[in-house]
Amino acid sequence: MERRFPVLIQKGEDGKYIAECPIIEGCFSQGDTIEEALENIKEAIQLCLETDNPEERPTPIILLTEVAV
Repeated sequence: MERRFPVLIQKGEDGKYIAECPIIEGCFSQGDTIEEALENIKEAIQLCLETDNPEERPTPIILLTEVAV
């Protein structure tokens, strides 16, 4: 069964794209392109899910929104 995870992409100061799965603590990756960062975060998520560390288990997102300031 395929599972879906939220992923946040940001551009780092070095020009690389940083990918984070915000529901798995410490689950980050990066790539030279957005596509590469997305492929790399998939691998990172799979590795995190294979561990039996409770801190790395997915936690549900209660709300993801934007605010204007």
